[in-house]
Amino acid sequence: CSLNGLCWLASCDSPTTPMENNTEITDFILLGLTDAPELQVPLFIVFTLIYLITLVGNMGMIVLILLDSHLHTPMYFFLSNLSLVDFYYSMAVTPKVMAGLLVGDKVISYNACAAQMLFFVALATVENFLLASMAYDRFAAVCKPLHYTTTMTTTVCAGLAIGSYIYGFLNASIHIRNTFSLSFCMSNLVHHFFCDVPAVMALSCSDRHVSELVLVVVASFNILIALLIILISYLFIFITILKMHSAEGYQKALSTCASHLTTVSIFYGTVIFMYSQPSSSHSMDSDKIASVFYTMIIPMLNPLVYSLRNKEVKTAFKKVVEKAKLSLGFDS
Repeated sequence: CSLNGLCWLASCDSPTTPMENNTEITDFILLGLTDAPELQVPLFIVFTLIYLITLVGNMGMIVLILLDSHLHTPMYFFLSNLSLVDFYYSMAVTPKVMAGLLVGDKVISYNACAAQMLFFVALATVENFLLASMAYDRFAAVCKPLHYTTTMTTTVCAGLAIGSYIYGFLNASIHIRNTFSLSFCMSNLVHHFFCDVPAVMALSCSDRHVSELVLVVVASFNILIALLIILISYLFIFITILKMHSAEGYQKALSTCASHLTTVSIFYGTVIFMYSQPSSSHSMDSDKIASVFYTMIIPMLNPLVYSLRNKEVKTAFKKVVEKAKLSLGFDS
């Protein structure tokens, strides 16, 4: 059988298989976060608020950076790309979760599942390397301030961003091929609220040891490379901070690093928890809780921890508000 170029043979020889041989799975059923009826509406309200804040916060940050020429720097270039990724990253998962909670629509077609997995994995990988690029940018700004403009040129910044996007979708393609080349003939019940790689892979009735190994190796490589860049960058940053004689400069730099490292810790902590072990040893309930953080909470928090505590962003926001008041005739 073939669906848009993605082919698999859904057949099993095991006598314990509950479905007939050569039965093809054309859709999956997402079991969601919980099947408790009393929690459906409260969760829908909470996730709707989170989703709206995520969309408004990230898109607002992109518009703000585009409108204010003072924010046309490498740091805010990466921040605008991070906001763009978080915007679409949230859209890849949250709307389907909300539909499941509100109207009980938990069925997702094979192609839609593959597409959701593609964009989720790709954008998560892009965010992974954008965080590393931002750490390197801060290293250049704090440790090599005299060479910052020649180090973080437009070409370098564009290369880092474009490279993150290209590698992100190449990496996602590997996981899509690795997952959907398996045979699915036992069950179509996904014990998750979206088509995550381990959850879908766990449904396969074929030998998935090689696929699980590929998942762990590739995911671990991506995480470790980005973490090494971040940790090494911040190691040099902290060494430079400790040598500062200005208490104000020390506190400012330390505050910036603390905010960034907090988000990095949440993001990488949940990702490592999810992907550093084979899917067969996963606790699906704990995976769901961890997944809420990096699919919904982190995209909402990023505009706050990277932007709202920043004086330059606050100043730019005030300028936009003042211009809006003047254009609407509310000037005093």
